[in-house]
Amino acid sequence: MPMMKRRKERLVVLALLGVLAINYPVLSLVSLDRMIWGVPVLWLYLFVFWLGFVAMIALAMRRGSMEKN
Repeated sequence: MPMMKRRKERLVVLALLGVLAINYPVLSLVSLDRMIWGVPVLWLYLFVFWLGFVAMIALAMRRGSMEKN
């Protein structure tokens, strides 16, 4: 049972990180009139964050299932 609690705690922390990373103050920091590789900085930030966020969730879920065994 403690393993499930750890997984839930990790997922709650990740959810809070996601809310903070896609909130107004942070988005205003990356909302620039510049482009990187022809992509606006804001769009690049959102895509890279989303990719990393999905990877972190997958890792948290996998680590939780590995702890069961």
